[in-house]
Amino acid sequence: MRSSVLSLPSARDEYSATPPLDRAIASALPTRLRPADLLRLTDEGAEDVLSGRYDHLLPADGIWPADERWATRLSQDDEVDVWLISWTPGKFTDLHDHAGSLGALTVLSGALSEYRWNGKELRRRTLAAGDQASFPIGWVHDVVRAPAVAESVGPLDPTLSVHAYSPPLSAMSYYEVTGHGTLRRTKTVLTDQPEGDL
Repeated sequence: MRSSVLSLPSARDEYSATPPLDRAIASALPTRLRPADLLRLTDEGAEDVLSGRYDHLLPADGIWPADERWATRLSQDDEVDVWLISWTPGKFTDLHDHAGSLGALTVLSGALSEYRWNGKELRRRTLAAGDQASFPIGWVHDVVRAPAVAESVGPLDPTLSVHAYSPPLSAMSYYEVTGHGTLRRTKTVLTDQPEGDL
């Protein structure tokens, strides 16, 4: 026969670094996917685009838009959406975040310049074909086709990247750098489109 003695936790148990196993631990992120998962998805998406799997989603007759960025959704479910984006010279996305979504990208062809707010200033980096990047929640950046690429190839040569967002995009906030060297939000828009207005 079992004893029905109630045992109280000791002070040592109460402050243990290991949480009780019967208590659920909630993630601080809005998705179970991590940046590494999104990088894998963009890499797989890039391989699928290059292998022709998504040829039916590409512009008719292989003519890429020369004046505006272009995008098509490659896949979507409740956790993630994956996009192919074509970049044209001189078309910036404007400083923005992805609201409550994590993001990642893989560059397929050409190169992109990313201007990221680091808390004090905008820092530039160039991502060439094969490069990847991920963006945590709160990442504020502006993306454009790299100027060197725009000068070295014709305007119809596409700079392409595959992007993944989890959870799927629902809003984006836009920002400006103030004269005091701070960041100010200018607007928030509901959207399911990637990287700013297309």
